[in-house]
Amino acid sequence: MAKELFLRDVSVGDPMPTLVKEPVSKVQLVRYAGASGDFNPLHTDPEIGKAVGIGGQIAHGMLIMGFVGQAITNWVPKKCLKSFFIRFAGMTRPDDVITVTGKVVDKREDNGRIRCEVAARNQKDELIVAGQFEAELPRA
Repeated sequence: MAKELFLRDVSVGDPMPTLVKEPVSKVQLVRYAGASGDFNPLHTDPEIGKAVGIGGQIAHGMLIMGFVGQAITNWVPKKCLKSFFIRFAGMTRPDDVITVTGKVVDKREDNGRIRCEVAARNQKDELIVAGQFEAELPRA
């Protein structure tokens, strides 16, 4: 759970804490399929991915979005999060190590909001997800 974060604690350009996930496992993808109800065989069967020309099995995009959400809420309390948008930019494969980073790009004293850019990259530094979020932080 994120500790209390105040508006005075952040400045434009500040990084958010980095989150590095364990390698994505095939078991994790099967479990996520069950939890999400997304049983598209691209996520569970490497042969299907090869047959359709994407080179094998890929992770659910929403799993990676969840990693980004985890990184955000490890830093910003959930009650402060006002919006969260992402764009999928690449595919995640089994054994990829995903690193989520971000930084403050705007700070508004008038409404207490910060806007941050976030990105998830694999171990090859390939962009997987890009996005942003806004949070309204307490002033006290």
